[in-house]
Amino acid sequence: MKAVVQRVLRADLKVDGQLVSEIGKGYVIFLGVGKGDTEKDGDYFIKKIPSLRICEDENGKINKNILDDGGEILLVSQFTLFADTSHGNRPSFIEAEIPEKANQLYEYVVDGIAKTGITVKKGVFGADMKINQVNDGPFTVIMESPKK
Repeated sequence: MKAVVQRVLRADLKVDGQLVSEIGKGYVIFLGVGKGDTEKDGDYFIKKIPSLRICEDENGKINKNILDDGGEILLVSQFTLFADTSHGNRPSFIEAEIPEKANQLYEYVVDGIAKTGITVKKGVFGADMKINQVNDGPFTVIMESPKK
């Protein structure tokens, strides 16, 4: 699994012009599921994301996690994180998991993070989503589950 975690002041997600999800300060997380990923990979993100210290404390130092900061998460499935651009000009997505398995693991991560007490909003799996976000910093972290 791969994730791009972006600290935001606010974000909203629409499908077909209709508001689906919105958050205040927190993280927008784009999550990609690769072929062969399992719940063990999901557990890595479920444990790591809530404790990731990328929020500022009262002294402007990066010392707080999202739970300390009272933030929310907008978690969006994004198979394109597994794009292979090494050959030609059209990306290949053969390393991305098939939609049924990818959605199952995406929902697993959503549920797991929500159980930590963080408000988690979702995108619409497989939909053409429009996301507006105000990045904070900007502060962006790229994460991958440990290699198998």
